[in-house]
Amino acid sequence: MIEFEAVSRSYGSTEAVKQLDLIVQPGELFALLGHNGAGKTTTIKMLVGLLRPGRGSIAIDGFDVARTPREAAQRVGYVPDEPHLYDKLSGREFLSFVANMHGLRAGTADAALAAQIERFGLGSFVDQLTESYSHGMKQRTVFAAAMLHDPRVLVVDEPLVGLDPHSIRLVKDLLKAHSQRGATVFMSTHTLTAAEELADRIGVMHRGELIFLGTLEELREQRHVVGGSLESLYLSLVDERGKPTPESPSP
Repeated sequence: MIEFEAVSRSYGSTEAVKQLDLIVQPGELFALLGHNGAGKTTTIKMLVGLLRPGRGSIAIDGFDVARTPREAAQRVGYVPDEPHLYDKLSGREFLSFVANMHGLRAGTADAALAAQIERFGLGSFVDQLTESYSHGMKQRTVFAAAMLHDPRVLVVDEPLVGLDPHSIRLVKDLLKAHSQRGATVFMSTHTLTAAEELADRIGVMHRGELIFLGTLEELREQRHVVGGSLESLYLSLVDERGKPTPESPSP
């Protein structure tokens, strides 16, 4: 469903992502881990079409993200690390706008809006201007927007930041359920306990390189540890490679 082939991206003389080869299958919940500046957000921005790869190619469901961006985008729902809404629109107006952007017909759009408003508990504020929303309210609204067209690929960058415990449980359940229905979920997170709980496979990036790809059990075998937590395993792996260096100008 997602395929990175020899993908690289530089900012000036700094190579933020180096020769990334990665395939994520339908029905898989994949977690990308790494320190700030490791290349995670650059990878995600290339995946959703916000940045072009300097070299290599990225395909979603067989559609090249750079060459056929519209077809690729129709299959993707994206939740960025910082939720951005249109301040002078209400949540409902924003969701309607997104539904129109995805080409949903009126009846289908209305049903999708109602379903996501209920799913994410937006009813108490969805008709208020989004400029009045807290971070958590914005995050829930952006998640609802990403799910309106029932995407075959869901890409989420730090999905749990700023959420209350109830919303965190809601998002975790949503991500797992979406992958269990056969969709692909690509998640970047610093919340290692969430990655350990949810992910079928993990990838660890360090200084733009993918230094591990596999299951938690495979990471334990590589590190010769029985029953170690993802946090301890991740820290030992990254510390072994040396202190990470920040990307420039963007992570």
